[in-house]
Amino acid sequence: MTEITKADLALLAFAREAQEKAYAPYSDFRVGAAIFAGGEIYQGCNVENAAYGSTICAERGAAMAAVLAGNTFFDAIAVVGDSQDPTVPCGCCRQFLAEFNPEMRVVMGGAEDAVRASSLEDLLPDAFVRGFLDQDSGAK
Repeated sequence: MTEITKADLALLAFAREAQEKAYAPYSDFRVGAAIFAGGEIYQGCNVENAAYGSTICAERGAAMAAVLAGNTFFDAIAVVGDSQDPTVPCGCCRQFLAEFNPEMRVVMGGAEDAVRASSLEDLLPDAFVRGFLDQDSGAK
């Protein structure tokens, strides 16, 4: 288990603030995220849709805000959801985040006081990253 720092708790507070704005009329499971990148914090919340596949996760919303601001290297992300235990990023979001730093710190919280921290690399070992696309496969 990784030690929780004051910076982790501060980033988690921004994620909790974003969680309050989540639009979750179908699942009633609100998620907030906050990314620390380039010395700034970017927030996102889940936004559900009647066509479930169109739903946007909080993590990807925060990532899009960071990219829009010109930041494509993320130092850390905090994610908080309505679960009692710390909410972990879904598999899709783990892969999405790996594009911006497969070693980033991931801080997770839930409705209770428990907080967990890990690296994205530990949550998504052997991620498919840019390096795979740069290799010459030899196929013609």
